[in-house]
Amino acid sequence: MAKIESLSILLTTTGNDYLAELSGAVIENIQKEALSYRLKNTDLSGDPVSGTVEVRRFANATSKNYGTARTAGKGDNVKAAPVTVAIDQDKEIVEEIEAKDVRLYPVDNVLQRRSANHVLSVAVALDKVFFSVAATAATSVNISTALAVEDALEKIIQELETTQNDFVEGVPRDMMALTLSPEWYGKIRNELDKKTRVNVDTTEEQFFAWHGVEVNSSVRMPSGCDILIMVKGAVAQPVMMNQYSAEKIPLSEAIGVELFYHYGTKAVTPDLILKANLVDPT
Repeated sequence: MAKIESLSILLTTTGNDYLAELSGAVIENIQKEALSYRLKNTDLSGDPVSGTVEVRRFANATSKNYGTARTAGKGDNVKAAPVTVAIDQDKEIVEEIEAKDVRLYPVDNVLQRRSANHVLSVAVALDKVFFSVAATAATSVNISTALAVEDALEKIIQELETTQNDFVEGVPRDMMALTLSPEWYGKIRNELDKKTRVNVDTTEEQFFAWHGVEVNSSVRMPSGCDILIMVKGAVAQPVMMNQYSAEKIPLSEAIGVELFYHYGTKAVTPDLILKANLVDPT
């Protein structure tokens, strides 16, 4: 395909400038639309062009009695757990627009409409994979359906808050993100509406936090997963995005509208991801 470089093919006087602006808008909008973009790990090393990126997790230091290192002749080694994330998913969105459509509709309008749809499609794809990987890696926490909704959420929050291992000594609530299905998000929204709260506007969809924990609603979690909580950054999802482009299809009057992207998704701290296993006590 010969990439469109002249203005005459687009039949406009600002074709090249418009495409440059469109490229920036696509990337910016994906960041706004995808919940996974805000929750994923961004502390990545390595060049994505190499095909992999690496996340390192350092163990907590341990206090010992004074003189321990002098007696041993050395201090403790620093422990690190590297996690490699492969960018192994190669995706594309390629559509063709015939010359007839170009004549009937201005090309820039067609590109704008299609780019908006492509943005949503990429956002949906990334979010679905992100939450699927998170839910698969998560540890299940049994929660009785007999519990009030506020008690059910507090139970899983405290479960994550009290996590202890070589890398974690409790988790601050402001580092957590709670993602709920629309059903459960509605339940907690209704609970908030039952009482007058000066910091909650009942006309707004979002209430942003519950007991210090960020709360989001998502329709893109796996089936059967209603409550998912994680430390922000528990899942890595590096994404490489190629420039949005329009190209002439050889031996035809069609124009190809193309978006190519590559990504990988992996839970880098699976011990900091929990999901609710709702149990009927009867």
